[in-house]
This record gives sequence, structure tokens and C-alpha cells, in this order.
Amino acid sequence: MSEWIVFSFAAILIIGGLLVSLLAAFGLFKFRFALNRMHAAAMCDTLAILLVLLGLIVINGASLLSLKLGLIIVLLWFASPVSSHLLAHMEVIVSSKLKDNCELPGQEEGGSSES
Repeated sequence: MSEWIVFSFAAILIIGGLLVSLLAAFGLFKFRFALNRMHAAAMCDTLAILLVLLGLIVINGASLLSLKLGLIIVLLWFASPVSSHLLAHMEVIVSSKLKDNCELPGQEEGGSSES
């Protein structure tokens, strides 16, 4: 009976991670600008990785493989946001269209911000 509970909990975690990954893929196709796409992918990516690997840890139980999967979670939770930040910073520096498409608060479309 306890095996079914462990399996069900692990399946819920893995399916949740897959659903979050699908949400990230939808965000990649839905948004127009590169920074919006990267934000959707990066935010969902870290959560999806956590859920799927936690599901695998639950299925495997306490072992050396679970420790390795935990270390992969830690590595990816540090590497994914840092790499996303660096890519976003490069996009802001390189893209000249980015400044034209951004609207500052208080600016009207096509108008100036003079009072």
C-alpha cells in the first residue's frame, strides 16, 4: 500500500513538472519580445526542473543516486538564473530596437512626456 502512495506522489510531482514545462513552451511562442520569452522560459524552467527531479528522488528513495539528483537540482538552480540574466543583459546591450519598443511610465504612445 505504501508503494502506491510513494508512486502516486512521485507521479504528481513529475506530471506537475511536465505541465510547467508545457507552460514555458507556450510562453516561448506567445510572447513577442525576446526578453519576455526568456522570462517565461527561465521562471518555468527552474520550477519544472525541481518538480521532475524531486519526483525522481521520491521514486528512487534514499540512495546515492538521490544525492546526485539533489546536487543536480542545486547546480541547475544556480546556473539557470545566472545564464538567463547574462543573456538578458546581452540582449539589452545589443538590441537597438529594444529602446524603441519600451514605453516608460507616464509616456503616451507617440507623444512626449512633457507636462
